[in-house]
Amino acid sequence: MRPTTTAPRRSAAQERALKLFVVLNRALTAVNRKLLGEFELHGLTLSEFQILEALYHKGPLLLGDVQIKILLSSGGVTYTVDRLAEKGLVERKECETDRRARWAMLTPKGQALIGKVFPQQAQQIEELMSVLSAREQETVTDLLRTLGLSAAADSAD
Repeated sequence: MRPTTTAPRRSAAQERALKLFVVLNRALTAVNRKLLGEFELHGLTLSEFQILEALYHKGPLLLGDVQIKILLSSGGVTYTVDRLAEKGLVERKECETDRRARWAMLTPKGQALIGKVFPQQAQQIEELMSVLSAREQETVTDLLRTLGLSAAADSAD
């Protein structure tokens, strides 16, 4: 005998949205799993890599700006920057115009590490995304940007 479900029927729109959500999460999880192995080879977590990458491309940043760039909580950024500082990869500097703010910047050791790791990551990401054509990649990017901006605007209300 086959068990019966007690969940109420969902509309086609809700089914479609739920399927998209599951597929999106599974794709992100699979891609991140592929990339995490590389971070771990260099003794980095995903959050540590994201901070190093932001500083590599943007230069010194206030910790609040780091938080916005990589979507970590304030406490998460502080904790992760502290760990990177302990590893000698990042240093903190006082902000001359705001005593509450701190700058994060790469040390020479951090610059050397991310300068080595980032190009490898970029190549691996290119390979992972190559299953989609250039046009498909652009379309997915546009669609996900629209979705993300809408969700961000709704959560700001």
